[in-house]
Amino acid sequence: MLRIYLARHGQDRDNARGVLNGRRDEPLTELGLEQARTLAMEIKNTGMTFDAVYSSPLKRAYATAKTITDMLGIKRPVVAESLIERDFGVMTGKLVKDIKTLCSPDILQGDPITYFLSPVGAETFPDLVERGKLVIAWIKNRHQDGNILLVTHGDFGKMIYAAYYNLDWKSVLLMFHFGNSELLLLSENSPAEAAHVFRFEQHNH
Repeated sequence: MLRIYLARHGQDRDNARGVLNGRRDEPLTELGLEQARTLAMEIKNTGMTFDAVYSSPLKRAYATAKTITDMLGIKRPVVAESLIERDFGVMTGKLVKDIKTLCSPDILQGDPITYFLSPVGAETFPDLVERGKLVIAWIKNRHQDGNILLVTHGDFGKMIYAAYYNLDWKSVLLMFHFGNSELLLLSENSPAEAAHVFRFEQHNH
């Protein structure tokens, strides 16, 4: 059976400063590195391993992925461009606290995140679901079974989840928070509501 695990990267500098990063390529903070190590140790302690690890090309994701592969003593991550975070368009580099001011009423209020839906130049959530479907098809074409880890980002990770379980994207945005270094499981014998494998205390949104 194929089991696809989704991990979000640890805290990066933009996260810590309350900046909307999107495809900005800031490194992990010291806390982010510690979060990645904690996730890697939790995975190791369960006895879990991965047949392949794929990472977004952005530094924060690759550093998280490599921390995991180093801890497990397995082959280093393969960069997959398709795992990159949502393009935030004109909201790239703006402050999280300004989302409502800049994007209302075209927002969706989750807990704790305020999602902007379609600012100029940004990928929409339906766009992300379609990209998520392509990622899933690509993984299934490469791997018929085993444990596969994808290290990606908050918005896109949730839309991969939505695509896998064929769920409405708005419902998924409101369903749960996909925090730094948290891990989800997508599997035929794992129901959507039981996707969280590890949750951690969050220091930012």
